[in-house]
Amino acid sequence: MSESDFDWTLVRSFLAVMEAGSLLGASKRLRATQPTIGRHIAQLESQLGCALFERTGRGLSPTRLAYRIAEDAQRMAEGAHGVARVIAGSRQDVSGSVRISASQTMAVVVLPGIIGRLRAANPQIQVELQATDAVANLLRREADIAVRMVMPEQGSVIARRLGASKVGAYASRDYVQRRGQPASPAELLQHDLIGLIDDDVILRGFAEGGIPATRESFAVRTDDSLMVWQLVRAGLGIGFLPDTVAKRDPSLVQLLPEVGPTMPVWLVVHNEIRGNPAIKVVFDFLASELERELGPASAG
Repeated sequence: MSESDFDWTLVRSFLAVMEAGSLLGASKRLRATQPTIGRHIAQLESQLGCALFERTGRGLSPTRLAYRIAEDAQRMAEGAHGVARVIAGSRQDVSGSVRISASQTMAVVVLPGIIGRLRAANPQIQVELQATDAVANLLRREADIAVRMVMPEQGSVIARRLGASKVGAYASRDYVQRRGQPASPAELLQHDLIGLIDDDVILRGFAEGGIPATRESFAVRTDDSLMVWQLVRAGLGIGFLPDTVAKRDPSLVQLLPEVGPTMPVWLVVHNEIRGNPAIKVVFDFLASELERELGPASAG
């Protein structure tokens, strides 16, 4: 095996097994699955053409070869950690103010934790968070980065689809105890519904399902998406809320899981300022965290 074939990922797993004495212990140290660590060891042994561990009832016992290469592998680890510290130090030097625009529910419920982690990793970056359901105009610099639920139409922006957010029907536990649960989408019209005044997404969903809902089918209407959430929590009726918000609230019950639209989530930045170091760091951080938040099932 040539030096260029030496895979640091395999060496990292090897060192973890040397220290832990077992695949299970190594997987806990690296926060990886036990089969993954096992594959790494098998691949490294295959490349070396020799066994590194003897399998015993008590775990894995290092061979003489394992002890011989452990010292050099540890030096590799120290070098890798040094590179990571240099990279981390350079990122801490990034500074500036970045304005993020997001929907009210996303800004109030999802983003605070993400921004907290962003600031912990990049303390020199200041964040301005604009919580609004209006679509921020990046061309007029109303925001540097926008989290949108609609595909951007402006040609001079860079947009990355992060996944999708499911919107479902929810009610408070108190409401369900008083009024029961609808057994079908059509039975929703027999309940008190809560919705937005100027949003016809849910009405279109009813229409596509052949259900004759109108604005008057909603007992309470508001122009504020956060108010929809609070009205549902207060037990006034059934409302349509993003799963990313409602599933954080233990006072709510999901009704008819198959009901409700799936909205794509886009992260958007103007292409002229994508190269700004602070904006680039924030954009990449938001993309990673929101993709994890939305989960693999929502992608596509």
